[in-house]
Amino acid sequence: MQHYKNKTKTSEDKKKKVTIAQAFKTIIWPRRNLVFIGLILIVLSRLSSLVLPWKSKALLDDVIPNKDYDQLYNLLLIVGIAILVQSITSFLLTKILSVQAQYLISELRAQVQKKVLSLPIRFFDNTKSGELVSRIMTDVEGVRNLIGTGLVQMVGGTITAVISLILLVNISLSMTLFVLVPVAIFGVIALKAFGYIRPIFRKRGVINAQVTGRLTETLAGVRVIKAFNAEEQENKAFEEGVERLFQNVKKSLTATAIMTSTSTFLLGIASTGIMGIGGYKIMMGELTVGDFLSFTLLLGFMIAPIVQMSNIGSQLTEALAGLDRTEELMNMTTEEDSENRTIILDKIDGHLEFKDVSFQYEEDKEVLHNIDFTAPPGSVTALVGSSGSGKSTIAGLVATFLNPKSGMVTIDHQDLSKVNLSSYRQHLGVVLQDEFLFEGTIRENILFPKPNASEEELQHAVKAAYVNEFTDRFDDGLDTLIGERGVKLSGGQRQRLAIARAILADPKIIILDEATSNLDTESEGLIQKSLSELTKNRTTIVIAHRLSTIKKADQILVVEAGRIAERGSHEELIAKQGRYFDLYTYQAKI
Repeated sequence: MQHYKNKTKTSEDKKKKVTIAQAFKTIIWPRRNLVFIGLILIVLSRLSSLVLPWKSKALLDDVIPNKDYDQLYNLLLIVGIAILVQSITSFLLTKILSVQAQYLISELRAQVQKKVLSLPIRFFDNTKSGELVSRIMTDVEGVRNLIGTGLVQMVGGTITAVISLILLVNISLSMTLFVLVPVAIFGVIALKAFGYIRPIFRKRGVINAQVTGRLTETLAGVRVIKAFNAEEQENKAFEEGVERLFQNVKKSLTATAIMTSTSTFLLGIASTGIMGIGGYKIMMGELTVGDFLSFTLLLGFMIAPIVQMSNIGSQLTEALAGLDRTEELMNMTTEEDSENRTIILDKIDGHLEFKDVSFQYEEDKEVLHNIDFTAPPGSVTALVGSSGSGKSTIAGLVATFLNPKSGMVTIDHQDLSKVNLSSYRQHLGVVLQDEFLFEGTIRENILFPKPNASEEELQHAVKAAYVNEFTDRFDDGLDTLIGERGVKLSGGQRQRLAIARAILADPKIIILDEATSNLDTESEGLIQKSLSELTKNRTTIVIAHRLSTIKKADQILVVEAGRIAERGSHEELIAKQGRYFDLYTYQAKI
């Protein structure tokens, strides 16, 4: 089973990349005051760090030969103050910028999660939840290097290198020029390496999301895995994903190692050359011992930031690669089209109508063809038919999870494609076949659509859905923990809990997708009573395979191959002895 196949590079490599200029405009500039303070602190820190090499010349050339104790004490005081300034600025840098960077990460995560929840259902159908978790939690982490110490250190390092270079030229132009040759070669190699590393970091985000996605699925489906004795194949699939992640990390580490070793070699050559040239100049009397010591120390201050920039450059490259993927999500079209969805529904009667509606998931593959029907306020419309006939697609259109390819779905004679989604969905209730429950208590799950509901409203929903029939047997009652996805409850109990949740929401339109399919005979009898209460005075769309549960529906639509093959009441369709009659009599025999 190949869960982690390499995707083609075309779509991944051609995607628009976030530039430093864009990152500066959207992330750094809005926080320019903090960054400016950071730059001032880093400049103070770097300048104070240059005091020691600067004063070392005076120590060797003036203080020691002249045995000037007063100047020695002054020199020590100046160096001590410089070290204190360096320590304080270093602390403030971490305190201000690193904390702000973490705040930015949390802010970005919240923005990305908000964006993800605003995307249409189709996006989630094609994307693993674990993959999205990775993109929300991991991709944004790199921005700490933009607003945090990374970028500021790069700027500070540049300032230090430039000041050191000026001081080096002042001491010896020839020695400085000799050093600049290997430094320039290293700079060219580093730029090439960063261009090579960025796609690797971007690909790492993709692989990490895929591996996380698969792992999330594995943990969620652990019962199925154990039931089919499939641990070995799942382990193998995960190992393949981890191996791909390792190979990606190995590539970036190799590139970084090449940069580091190249810098060590080139700068080592420079240092060796300086020893020779400096020694010769001292012997010739062209350079003092103090000048040579200052030059050597300043050379370290010029080279250290350059070497450090290879690491910082990798961090910034990783940050931009993460922003690339984050930007992809943020640029996706949300389902709430504010330009076209301008109709606000304060209240609705529940008059639902399909007018010549067709729909397709893929180009040139229609799954619904010219669907026409009207569901008056308070009526029950049942959708029946074989699997894959289009029943759930019709329900998806009613729930506004999908939009018609052609034709129109209307609510109270308003085009649903132009209605503000939030204003419509506040009047919508859904009970699914495989109802999703959140980890927590029974009470929390029922209160989910209406957290501020009164205890009286809660108890009404509990009794109407016969939830109390089983919670009364639990020691903690409604405060019983149900485990992830309600794993501690039976199918019938989960279904009743979901119905109680829908009753509490008090919607005007109800979609019941196989709402009684997971129930035993006793539970089904209880639920049928509560569903009668739930559907009263509400427009209801029911998808049912158990045809015995929809005898009282106002209209039954038999959907076959994306078309309405028959319509009418139970008695009318039985009398026709058509497709519905065949389905019903077949189930009756079973």
